Amino acid sequence: MPKEKVTLKIPRPLYDRLSTIIKESGFSSVNEFVVYVLRDLVSLGFNDNKELTKEETEAIKKRLKNLGYF
Repeated sequence: MPKEKVTLKIPRPLYDRLSTIIKESGFSSVNEFVVYVLRDLVSLGFNDNKELTKEETEAIKKRLKNLGYF
């Protein structure tokens, strides 16, 4: 029977920053927020069979930078 969820490890400073960001945002947890953001990124319309355009790559980098990854 496959697991329906997995654990994703992120750096503590990023987690703490996300905790601050989500206060009074309507998200009940950092996990809920991260799932929302990742679904949003995936919904950009790319799939495994297509190369990302330069614009798509830059948009993803910008979103990740805003989340503290870069």
